[in-house]
Amino acid sequence: MVAGEASGDLLASLLLQGLRARWPGLSSEGIGGPKMIAQGFETWWPHSKLSIFGYVDALMNLRELLTIRKQLGKRLIADRPDVFIGVDAPDFNFGLETRLRQAGIKTVHFVCPSIWAWRPERVETIRRAADHVLCLFPFEPGILHKAGIGATYVGHPLADTISAEPPRAASREALGLPEGDTVIALLPGSRRSEIQYIAPALIGAAQRLARPGRRFVMPVVPGLRALVEPLLGGVDIQLIDGQSHAALAACDLTLVASGTATLEAALFKRPMVIAYRMNALNWWRMKGRGLLPWVGLPNILAREFLVPELIQHDCTPENLAREAEAWLADAPRRAAVHERFVQLHQLLRQDTAQRASDAIASLLRA
Repeated sequence: MVAGEASGDLLASLLLQGLRARWPGLSSEGIGGPKMIAQGFETWWPHSKLSIFGYVDALMNLRELLTIRKQLGKRLIADRPDVFIGVDAPDFNFGLETRLRQAGIKTVHFVCPSIWAWRPERVETIRRAADHVLCLFPFEPGILHKAGIGATYVGHPLADTISAEPPRAASREALGLPEGDTVIALLPGSRRSEIQYIAPALIGAAQRLARPGRRFVMPVVPGLRALVEPLLGGVDIQLIDGQSHAALAACDLTLVASGTATLEAALFKRPMVIAYRMNALNWWRMKGRGLLPWVGLPNILAREFLVPELIQHDCTPENLAREAEAWLADAPRRAAVHERFVQLHQLLRQDTAQRASDAIASLLRA
């Protein structure tokens, strides 16, 4: 298996639980993170090596990435595993999967790339790389089947692991947050570039939103805490190592970077403002390639703007604070989005680990 960054580590660890239930003697190895290691995974390189975003970061790290991929491919072809599973990280994994497949090793890609949102030409890359694709969302297999690619809808593992009724009171107690206060969770993302470009806007919004009876909490990847602390500038924000789920369960509202965390916020039934900023060159390269009017996963799945999105130049402290105040002032709107998120949770709860392991077992039998 190869999984990059925190979200891939989480998805892969949940998949490993299902695979171990089916095959108790399972041996798993490759590139992964701490959650995968906790499932008995042997990691040859840390998943942080793949935690990059955009063209600029990729170019800066290209030589190292190509070296790792070459060495990894050589080792896997020599070891000949029963199956290789690439978990997200498509720019790294598709090239590796293509090489392994040509060598006769079965390949599975877990998480269909967003060909329905941008880069539809990537379907040809998927066809060459993957024997089978495990899809998180129900509309994806049909798109891949039309292109002749084997695919199975497995639901989203987070929908299985996140409770239908988030433990608000217990999470507040665990984080030391008063029950009667309004809690706003700030989730800037898990990449260094996201801390650089998004965290200052979220912190600036918190400064504008500060009132008596309001508390702010920001989960931070432990290795990035030193990057966040100098940005606070006296704003009273409680930093916690990881624990994003505890923060989402405890909060009344979240300001959250676009990505998997927006889906997590929806599964916790929390109103949100989606934020994203990136390097100017990356933005210039990407801004004309979108096929959908939405960026955030909750809006994409709902096919409407359920929650506001503030992207690039719109992602300012003033705009974030304004949209946050609008949520806090409108109880009927919060109740309505809560019900939509309940429906979304039910749609995505499919016992992903079981469905995925069934699909992989069928591939191996074939």
